[in-house]
Amino acid sequence: MACRFTELVIDCHDHQRLGDFWSQVLGYRIAETSDGPEDFYVELEGPTGSGPSILVLRTPDAKTTKNRLHIDVHATDRDQDAEVERILGLGATRVDIGQGDQAWVVLADPEGNEFCVLRSTVEPHPA
Repeated sequence: MACRFTELVIDCHDHQRLGDFWSQVLGYRIAETSDGPEDFYVELEGPTGSGPSILVLRTPDAKTTKNRLHIDVHATDRDQDAEVERILGLGATRVDIGQGDQAWVVLADPEGNEFCVLRSTVEPHPA
């Protein structure tokens, strides 16, 4: 037997803002939100429950260095340049982590978590 990847957790300071950002980037829906008194999170779920869920969890810890794990995304209905512009419009920023000239574009979400937009496109989630 092996494990199954079911959930990715993103730590942040503003769980509502980052939950909204990632739901728009990925086309995920907000499945659950908690604003305390002990838990502060937004849970995102893919269309029809597909793919791992994403838990955007509020934490007091600050991001201090480059991520050791990051998300790669592919556009489904446009080229890489158009998708990068769409995501920048949602609040991402371009970042240089020493990647040099590559086929992927490195961006950071509104709290500085790096992710890559890859060149090729993929099929959208099943409806």
